[in-house]
Order: sequence, then structure tokens, then C-alpha cells
Amino acid sequence: MRPAHTALLALLALSPACVPPPPGPGLDPPDLAAPVPPGEDPRPDLRAPTPGSDLAPAEPVVRFVALGDTGKGNQGQRDVAAAIRRKCELSGCDFALLLGDNIYNSGVRSADDDQFRTKFEEPYAMLSFPFYVVLGNHDYGAEGAGSEFGKGAYQVEYTRRSTKWRMPAAHYHFVDKHVAFFALDTNLQMWGLAEQQKKDVRGWLAASTATWKIAFGHHPYLSNGRHGNAGSYDNVPFIPIANGQGVKEFMEQVICGQVDLYLSGHDHSRQWLVPTCRGTELVVSGAGASTTDLPGRNASRFQASTLGFLYVRIQGRTLTAEFLDAAGTVEFTRQLTK
Repeated sequence: MRPAHTALLALLALSPACVPPPPGPGLDPPDLAAPVPPGEDPRPDLRAPTPGSDLAPAEPVVRFVALGDTGKGNQGQRDVAAAIRRKCELSGCDFALLLGDNIYNSGVRSADDDQFRTKFEEPYAMLSFPFYVVLGNHDYGAEGAGSEFGKGAYQVEYTRRSTKWRMPAAHYHFVDKHVAFFALDTNLQMWGLAEQQKKDVRGWLAASTATWKIAFGHHPYLSNGRHGNAGSYDNVPFIPIANGQGVKEFMEQVICGQVDLYLSGHDHSRQWLVPTCRGTELVVSGAGASTTDLPGRNASRFQASTLGFLYVRIQGRTLTAEFLDAAGTVEFTRQLTK
């Protein structure tokens, strides 16, 4: 190479246009050779999602099962639990809603009652997710009359003793991602002892900004089972405590039109009713351990007097619900979109 060419190349190499500028304040270049914490990219700017890209945040997903009238410790309860395990292994489950009558036939005598083991912990031992629980009339004792009001507190207290039982109060609410859940004490509604519950639930509903709102309790608003519709339970026309007039009034004053879905048990069957309560969809899922007949009185999209449960998946603004039997067969599917 000629000496002149060599000198020209040397000058170009030292030119400011060819020398990388020093980093500005606070912009030290990343040390790409430094150790990177697990799961982190050393160039986070390359991972940031852009609108419409494949890396945009996914829609939130909530998945749960709902079943009631479970607390018998019998083969039916174990069969449904096994079907839930198979479904959750296949589709995923975040938690369960337990819809009352958790301990037959007259609830428990204390928070240390061995029935919690035989009628909850052991049947659901293979399910590791939480169970959010409400009280039924049998949980309040008196062979299902529901008049031993102190017994409900034992199931609330059991929350502190179990790794999966969740009942912080006789009525309560919680939020999972974009879904708000409102747990009701329908037995106290039956007995006209729900003024504080009305005030609390109204306040929670008014304050909620969740995309979806779901209420769950033991007694149904409408049912094709032997207990029937609130306000005329068991064909009792004139005794408000027995006929469920308190449940009817609570639903119509507080819940109807304020939530997307109301889930209940009490009748030992599975039903998705055609009538709504001012737009609130009505579902009965009380076949978690045993079944009763379905004489019928309301139009239904689906009903079955066989063992099974409800599976719900909510992704973004789409809710997909399935009724499954104890063999794990999907018998009915309904989709709601907001």
C-alpha cells in the first residue's frame, strides 16, 4: 500500500464520525456479558410489546368449578371430585365455589369437628386449589331447618385451620383479575336476618369496577327441583320463613340486574334456567354428592338430575360455562359475551 493511502486510512479511523459517542447521562450501555437473571432479556427494549403485535398482553383468564350440596362424604361426592380433578388437569382451575350444605345433616359442633376431614378434606384431597364457601340451611343445623344460628360461625372459623377452605365471613366478596364474586348467606335471608348483608352487598356492588360480577349462594331464585322457586319453596304459600320470601326479596332488591350470573344449589340437580332475573342468568349446581328429581316449573336451557358440576372459564369479555357429569362428559355449554 502506498504511504499516502496508509495515512488517509489512519485519519479516517480517528474521525469523530467513526468513533461511537459516549453514553449520555444515565444511559450507560448494558453489559451484555454480565449475568442475566432467569427469565429476563439483557435487551428489554426488544421485548416490549407494541400495539397489535404478537407480544401484546393476553386477556385475563379466570377458571373455576361450582358445585353445592356436597357434604356427605359418600361415593357420589368422591366421584364428582374425581371428575373435577380430570377436568382441571385438562383445562385448568384456579379455585372452586362451594354452594352450601357443606356438612350434612346438621352442620358441625365446632371448628375442630371431624366432619371437616371426612366430608371436605378427604374427598377433595387431590384438589390443591382454594374452595370459596357459602353456608346452606343444613350448615345452620336443626336437621336442615337452619335455625341453630351459632353453627355458621364454626365454618367461618375453620378457614384458619384449613389450607384450602375459604370463608372469611358468612357473607363476603373477593376479586380475581377482572371478575368480582359476591358470596351470600341465603339462610339468614330466609329468616329475615339480612339487613346488614343487604347494606354490605349493595355497597360492594356499587364500588365494583370488575368486568364481570358473579353472586353465589345456597338457595335458588328459580329452580325446577323439588324445592322450587323462592317465595314458594316446597309449595308453602303463607309462611315467609319456610317459603323463601326473604330470599326472593333479597334477590330482587339487591342482586337482580346487578350481576351477570347467580349460582346456587339447594336442589340436588344441575339446571340453567331460561328466565333471568332482570338480565341476571340463573344456574343451579347442587349435584355434588347426591341427586333429587326435577318436577319442573320453569323453562330451562339444560337440566339433569344426575351427579356433576359446573365449569366456568372467563377470558376477557367472554364467559364459557360447561355442565359436566360425574364421568367428566360435557353435557351442555353456554357462552356469554359482554
